[in-house]
Amino acid sequence: MVRVADLAHGRSGDKGDVCNVGLVAYDDAGYAILRRALTAERVKAHFGDLVKGTVDRYEMPGIRALNFVLAGALDGGGTMSLRSDHLGKVMYAWLLRMELDGADA
Repeated sequence: MVRVADLAHGRSGDKGDVCNVGLVAYDDAGYAILRRALTAERVKAHFGDLVKGTVDRYEMPGIRALNFVLAGALDGGGTMSLRSDHLGKVMYAWLLRMELDGADA
């Protein structure tokens, strides 16, 4: 078992009720694994009920990065949400904890 954190580092933040989660792979091999394993559907399933809307994935191969835009992920956003992370600043950490099995590699 390998975690996404073994392959990449990340960052996240908000725009209202939308959370932006970016991952940057440490190397080309890790980027190839992430591209195969981290589909928008799988990321949405990983976040479960936290993401009420769609998840869109954008690839940036020049910097070995994936960007996920999670709509309806912040319970209304910074001024409305009662969540402890109402700005989505640690959503990347949750994605880094996702486990990938041998079939993903």
